[in-house]
Amino acid sequence: MAHHVLLIDFGSTDTKATLINLDQEEIIATTKTKTTVTSNLMNSFLQLKNDLLQFSNRDVIEEAEVLICSSAFGGFKMIAIGLTDSLTTDAAKRVALGAGTRIMKTFSYTLTDDNIEEINNDKPDIILLTGGTNGGNRDFIVESATKLAHTSPEIPILIAGNEQIQNQVEEILTSRGNFFTSDNVMPKLNVLNPDKTRKLLRKIFFEKIIYAKGFGEIVKLTDQPIIPTPSAVLSAANLLSVGTEKQAGIGTLSVVDVGGATTDIHSVAHNISGLQEVVYEGLQEPFLKRTVEGDLGMRYSAKSVLETTGVNAFKNFLPLLSDQDIFDACAFREKNTEFIPKKAEDREFDYTIAKLAIANAMRRHVGHLRVEQRPNHNLYFQTGKDLRTIKYLIGTGGVLVHSEDPATLLKEALQTKPRELSPQNPTLMLDEDYLLSSLGLLGEKYPEHALRMLKTKVVKKAVRSEQ
Repeated sequence: MAHHVLLIDFGSTDTKATLINLDQEEIIATTKTKTTVTSNLMNSFLQLKNDLLQFSNRDVIEEAEVLICSSAFGGFKMIAIGLTDSLTTDAAKRVALGAGTRIMKTFSYTLTDDNIEEINNDKPDIILLTGGTNGGNRDFIVESATKLAHTSPEIPILIAGNEQIQNQVEEILTSRGNFFTSDNVMPKLNVLNPDKTRKLLRKIFFEKIIYAKGFGEIVKLTDQPIIPTPSAVLSAANLLSVGTEKQAGIGTLSVVDVGGATTDIHSVAHNISGLQEVVYEGLQEPFLKRTVEGDLGMRYSAKSVLETTGVNAFKNFLPLLSDQDIFDACAFREKNTEFIPKKAEDREFDYTIAKLAIANAMRRHVGHLRVEQRPNHNLYFQTGKDLRTIKYLIGTGGVLVHSEDPATLLKEALQTKPRELSPQNPTLMLDEDYLLSSLGLLGEKYPEHALRMLKTKVVKKAVRSEQ
């Protein structure tokens, strides 16, 4: 019998299944059902297997190898702690987002008793404790660990700060227990060191998730670790861009994922494009970068899009609507999160939300230039990541997939100001079958197969604007 793989993505709302013939590198079927987070996730899995019977026979489904990713129960929720908001806390956030976690809150400077109570009440899945470069500030991480010793021992703590003081930090937390130690996420000023911390975060995610409702049985279905869904998407982007030892990737790219609650941007590119000589300022950007904008979503945060961008931004696209019309339409979507537009005017309003979400999410993801004029030349200073020369921009998410003209929506991510480092002229592509997370998951074990499928199932979906 051919080798079949069943890829399962447990989401907070829906659970999706993709059945693949690995030998032929073909997708047999995709299906989804509601996630049964209030009862047992096994119910969702069994429902999907039953649904797949209309596409394949029982033997194939029962014998298929199972790989799993998950963002159920709100995903992998983290609280990040760092010395200053502008440096170590920001470094912690970038490392964490690249590992597929969801940042609940960040704390910097001095932790208070109220902060500790707040952390205990929030019940994060993990606390990331950073602070100080190697050989730098020692007091902050020691004082923070002393406070964190009073947090619930059910919450794991990952220590990723000044390595010269880590032994003392471990001693402080010994009586509390449930802590892990990693490399410093910022060993030198403005230099990121994310790899070990990201690997540990994924390991902790897997070990923690097996205790969640229903996952005890789910884990037995696979011989591979369960990974966070956002991590699977970023893995797909990296695999497609960089390739493997045997296959070339397609080059630099960015993924725009517009969802009901957030707009996520993933990028695979070096920090500096080389278009001009620059002096780099601030925290180094990772080659693999993910940002999550919680105020830019199609449904759960529709009113936040209005609050963030302003009513005039909506009127640029919808000049005939009044301020009240715009507010009411956003409020309706936030209250009715399952709303599917049928009328042309409702679809147009959704497209406007998407355009504003995409434009602002990309603007936050990338960096900018500032110029100092010198007698004989201009001197350019760069902050943040430069995506002006990326080759591909890939769109995913319901509003893009179901749009009659996804290219027009995606173009909102392109550069509009000369000092803004957004993409300039990438080839626009569409993940119209929602394959990025599935093939990223497949790539964890079968990278060669996954890369070829990404090239044939996603890269060939180039889109052009109808306008």
